[in-house]
Amino acid sequence: MRAWLVALAVVALVLVQWFRPIPHPVVTAAGPSAVTVPGARPAIPWPAGGQAALAVEGVGLVGTSGPVDQPQPIASLTKIMTAYLILKRHPLGPGASGPSVTLTAADQSLYQAELKAGQSVTKVVAGEQLTERQMLEALLLPSANNIARVLARWDAGSEAAFVRQMNAMAKQLGMTHTHYADASGANPATVSTAPDQVRLALAAMQIPTFREIVAMPQATLPVAGTVYNVNYYLGKSGIVGVKTGTTAEAGGCYVSAAWRNAGSHRVLVIAAVLGQGGLQPLFTALRAGRDLLNAAGSFLVTAPVLQAGTPVATIKAPWAAPLTVTLPRTVSVVGWPGLTGRIHLVPYALGPSVRAGQTVGILHVDVGDQHLAVPLRAPSALPPPSPRWRLTRL
Repeated sequence: MRAWLVALAVVALVLVQWFRPIPHPVVTAAGPSAVTVPGARPAIPWPAGGQAALAVEGVGLVGTSGPVDQPQPIASLTKIMTAYLILKRHPLGPGASGPSVTLTAADQSLYQAELKAGQSVTKVVAGEQLTERQMLEALLLPSANNIARVLARWDAGSEAAFVRQMNAMAKQLGMTHTHYADASGANPATVSTAPDQVRLALAAMQIPTFREIVAMPQATLPVAGTVYNVNYYLGKSGIVGVKTGTTAEAGGCYVSAAWRNAGSHRVLVIAAVLGQGGLQPLFTALRAGRDLLNAAGSFLVTAPVLQAGTPVATIKAPWAAPLTVTLPRTVSVVGWPGLTGRIHLVPYALGPSVRAGQTVGILHVDVGDQHLAVPLRAPSALPPPSPRWRLTRL
């Protein structure tokens, strides 16, 4: 009887051990959690006063200088948002003219009043017809305040309604330190910061027609004739835009853009300079923007931040030796020396066995605005547990 009970207990133990749930292999991170572009951080020629910001499209903000948490008047930089909003609400293909607007006696009177007040204007007469593109050219090249108001009324019925849309768009773009009070920037209550203006310029330069117009040195309008881009450095040092602005309250302001080489990649760099002073505040801002763009061209690189073969994960199962998963390829990013990023492993749920070459997770490398995803594969097979292990496990 006792032997029978022992035999029954042994059978029961075998059955319990055999049918106990088998733990599945798990994938855990086993490498670095952060990366850094190698090299010494670059020295950036920030302006001595005001505020500034420098950014690389697709990578992010290189840095800032000055009180960038304190909004200040931005003068005609306001027209970047005016043009951006018009093109978002009235898309215009490159080279297309768009609808026409017939100017009124009120538009002519507005031009004369603003001219008398010393504002930046473009000549118009009652009965003149301007296409959407011509209005944008007048807005962005000679920086016509009167055309900013014409565009606002054409789009929203009134400048006040258009300004509400400008502020809504600023909020949508994450411009947290920006407030628009008018469509032209003549009102000193229109304020922003250098990082916010960089953010806006990066969005605006995504629109081909905006990019095309701000790169024009001149344009021809029906009444005003040939008008010239007041961006003095356009075409110099590779600069392809964007907008200047100056008033007594704002000082010299400049948002500039240029293509620069970063190793094997060509990237768009944006600089914003606000609140420049001196005898010629606008030229001070222009030089500061140019210097920032030139400096970026000297330190931007495409560099490896993780080498192929780096151990990055481990596959563990209690019945087998761990498997080390290595990075299948070198991960390179666009950036500058000292730029840091984070690594995050997303493991896959595995079955009781793993095949050689099976994808076991994704390694995410985030450096600035760059998000790279690298599939990770098992270096060899991991078989299911043996009967002996299943029966003798604790």
